Amino acid sequence: MKDLNYLRLLDAYGVLLNDHRREVCELYYQCDLSLTEIAEQKGISKQSISDSLARSRALLDGYEAKLHFVARMRAAEEGLAALAKQFPACAEEAERLAASLRGYEA
Repeated sequence: MKDLNYLRLLDAYGVLLNDHRREVCELYYQCDLSLTEIAEQKGISKQSISDSLARSRALLDGYEAKLHFVARMRAAEEGLAALAKQFPACAEEAERLAASLRGYEA
């Protein structure tokens, strides 16, 4: 995976990107295509793809800086993991809740 952080940001905020940027990001981060492969598929220059990815990353970073959704989900997952360690009887329920939180990434 090229960058797990941007993959998570894309999962959380991808719907806020325009169709072109979202598709380029999906091809790059989810399908693991190179800039050249994406450029050939889209029929545009490699530089255009690079610029689109850079702008998309800036937008995704900006959304997270303002909304903190991904950070909050990570904190909640970590809290549930700590709870499961502290109270083993609750481990199964904590894992179920953590899996539910991870569902936003699907």
